[in-house]
Amino acid sequence: MPQTETPGTEAAPRIRLRWWTELPLILLVYVCYSAGRLLARGDVTTAVDHGLAILRVEKLLHINAEHPLNRLFTHEAWLGVPADFWYASLHYLVTPVILVWLFRSRSLHYRAARTWLMTSTFIGLIGFTLLPTCPPRLLSAEHGFVDTMAQYSSWGWWGGEASAPRGLGGMTNQYAAMPSLHVGWSLWCGVMLWRHGRTRTARTAAVLYPLLTTIVVMGTANHYFLDAVVGAAVMGVGLLLAPLVMRTADRLRTASAARVPSLAARIPDRAAASPAASVATSPATSPDTGAPIVSGGCQTSTGERIPRQRESRFGAGTEPGASPSDAGDGAPAAAR
Repeated sequence: MPQTETPGTEAAPRIRLRWWTELPLILLVYVCYSAGRLLARGDVTTAVDHGLAILRVEKLLHINAEHPLNRLFTHEAWLGVPADFWYASLHYLVTPVILVWLFRSRSLHYRAARTWLMTSTFIGLIGFTLLPTCPPRLLSAEHGFVDTMAQYSSWGWWGGEASAPRGLGGMTNQYAAMPSLHVGWSLWCGVMLWRHGRTRTARTAAVLYPLLTTIVVMGTANHYFLDAVVGAAVMGVGLLLAPLVMRTADRLRTASAARVPSLAARIPDRAAASPAASVATSPATSPDTGAPIVSGGCQTSTGERIPRQRESRFGAGTEPGASPSDAGDGAPAAAR
């Protein structure tokens, strides 16, 4: 069965990309992601209200899978500890590795994939800003959730406050639960592995990685099931918008490149219009005209570049062999 291209991720026109331009771009997106989570703090009461509203909807629809998973991870350390490591680390490791792999081995598809990821990430940041949401682990104990990151904090490098390094929990926004970009990024990685991986191992990882990530974010009480659903939806919207983003970038690049030749073309025109150019092309210095008189006693002859002093006892135009051109403008021609 022939493999079809996923809409929006088809190979774009070949544009030569360099790692030293791509790396700052990726770092810029990561900085925006971290800063966006930090700055979109919102009111705690509002965030808790949003979290409880999500929980009520899930219970109404009987899709609150995070409750049984959280109890399992809480009572079974051999599941809870690896899950916490997974949540705290893998999305910062696997996603860049997939990007580098695409850049080096699937360069024709890299730009579309990178644009899809970045577009979806910025949409997620808008969600963090507009809908601050308290994760299950920060709800009061009466709702039945246990923060496994805090329970197993002595096993890992993270602190008891969040998945941030110890002592830096206050520098992250713990109410950025909706949507789950952990799930969104893992879905992106899965799609890339499925489409561009050529081995059965890559296809297996493409399915397991986003599936296990979804289970982990719920079992560690960091996200609701609906957070994961919205995270996948955000990636879908980013997929649809990625071609538009690339076309806009191409237009801006073309317009910018067109300005450079037009600016270069104006420089010779300005040089030709300058006084120096006018002197150089004036009739007074044209080789087709007669030699002009520069000042009294100084004149140039054809082929001379520097006026020289012509001294004569006989006066201008009266020396032996003088021609009419050597005389002044008003001198009569010598009689023959």
